[in-house]
Amino acid sequence: MDKLSLGTLGQHLQTLRLAQGWSLSQLAAAAGIAKSNLSRLEQGNGNPTLDTIWRLAVQLNVPFGTLVAPIRVPLGEDGVEVRLLDQGKDTPQVDAYWMRCAPHTVRHAEAHTPGARESLTLISGRLEAGPEGAIETLSAGDTLTFPADRPHLYRTQDAWATLLLTIVYTGQGDTP
Repeated sequence: MDKLSLGTLGQHLQTLRLAQGWSLSQLAAAAGIAKSNLSRLEQGNGNPTLDTIWRLAVQLNVPFGTLVAPIRVPLGEDGVEVRLLDQGKDTPQVDAYWMRCAPHTVRHAEAHTPGARESLTLISGRLEAGPEGAIETLSAGDTLTFPADRPHLYRTQDAWATLLLTIVYTGQGDTP
């Protein structure tokens, strides 16, 4: 992530944390990250992983898209790029993402907020995806919807996979 995007993410993260009355120590402990790492992130330094950003969003009780909305570049790590396309303002809240996975990538995603559902439509390539223990194989044009409030994964084989992903936040405590 470029320096401007890191700074934007850090400022937005700090604003959300303070609005909810969390101290730096409280949020770091709840998200399972070092306080020094959270401090660096809020200062626009460091290089947060997608998992770290997800954990912070879950602990702040905001959709991932709310946390990354000010960032206009794809977020990526370990062969996965994700970009927020749009974020609904209605209830339930719906976030839409573009996602691209490199060949031979396995991405383990942590559980989202309670009640969240995810839908994937594969644009190109092949992809194995879904909740761990209930993985399905998708080809271009296939759509899969599953409960995203438990760990799930995305796995590619020999080619890139590009998909549209939506997350519907319908559970208790999901706030836009």
